[in-house]
Amino acid sequence: MEIQPGERVKVTFWHAMGGVAGEAVQRLVDQFNSSQDKVEVEAVYQGTYDDALQKLRAAGSDGPTIMQVYEIGSRFMIDSGMITPMQNFVDADGFSIDDFEPNILGYYTFDGRLYSMPFNTSTPIVYYNKDAFREAGLDPERPPRTFEEFKEYARKLTVTQGGETRYGASIALYGWFFEQFLAVQGAHYVDNDNGRSARATKAIINSPEGERFVTWLKEMVDEGVAINLGRRTADTQAAFSSGQVAMTLDSTAALGNILNGVGDKFEIGTAFLPRPEGAAEGGVIIGGASLWITNTKPLKEQWAAWEFVKWLTTPEVQAEWSIATGYFPVRKAAYDQQILKDWHAQRPQFTTAIEQLRASPLNTVTQGAVIGTFPQARQIVEAAMESVVLGQATAAEALNAAAAEITKGIEDYNRTTQ
Repeated sequence: MEIQPGERVKVTFWHAMGGVAGEAVQRLVDQFNSSQDKVEVEAVYQGTYDDALQKLRAAGSDGPTIMQVYEIGSRFMIDSGMITPMQNFVDADGFSIDDFEPNILGYYTFDGRLYSMPFNTSTPIVYYNKDAFREAGLDPERPPRTFEEFKEYARKLTVTQGGETRYGASIALYGWFFEQFLAVQGAHYVDNDNGRSARATKAIINSPEGERFVTWLKEMVDEGVAINLGRRTADTQAAFSSGQVAMTLDSTAALGNILNGVGDKFEIGTAFLPRPEGAAEGGVIIGGASLWITNTKPLKEQWAAWEFVKWLTTPEVQAEWSIATGYFPVRKAAYDQQILKDWHAQRPQFTTAIEQLRASPLNTVTQGAVIGTFPQARQIVEAAMESVVLGQATAAEALNAAAAEITKGIEDYNRTTQ
């Protein structure tokens, strides 16, 4: 839709990026606004992803034109009736998405159509202390690849000296990590191909793969080669950066923080997530958020929003965004930008994340589950993991109960939205 000469269409963009990422968002918005005179974007920070979604629900037609929503809010957004699928703009504008990372587009593609534009994308990787590896007689260039190796390495890396213990590992009891370890074993989270061939009706997290992961965590904690620091990655990250633990799991987007936190105390290595010996070939699922265009605004405003979204996906902007935040560029051409090449040369650890993403087969396992109650499901899984690690329930008991509770939530949600 053509914007008339002399006309400037105003677009409101609600986001959930605080701190450094929030500053980067504002910088990009200012750059876009000064680069042309047809569209003016106003970025408004709305707190956490949960806060932002609650505000969107309450706002109705007073909401934004562009909304940033975390990946696990996708089912809700599709069912909300409030959005225009991104595919509509892609098709009408003849916009090519051939250069976009398929594993990133895959998450936000439903029934073959792209519903939202990936914006900030990350996956988890293993971070490890190369100096500690050397001290323990382990090859710092050969990180553990299997559950069994990881546990063996953790044993060798655990050292007590003068009443102080350095633990081999610490993995946060975080629902996102549970989802990843199902996926690396090739297992679904919910039925109907993760809710992608038909609407999900039940959770299937109480699978051998789910039990295997939670049991592995408990065994390492029980043996004293891993320390349980709870659900927050901020705590495991602090323990790793201080040298209290030698291996941990965190988002690729945490790399900058970890490099700053460690400084020159030790050399940092990064690795793919381990999987059990003989597990099915799986891969990682992306995390982060995407941009949705709402249909509660006039078409002209929606098209103006598309102009901004399209600009955000240019290789130059994607390279700048990746450097500022540590998130993946959504398109491959961004990696040809000299500024990104230079940045990666200084941070070779980030290459692990790109390789792991591209090594993951694109299928319904790695596309991720689609359910309307995902935020609640994540909390339920975290409580289940905690109860197992603390010895309050077996893996089977905890995951059976969690699956039943998540299934009830899915049933209630489906009843009210269909």
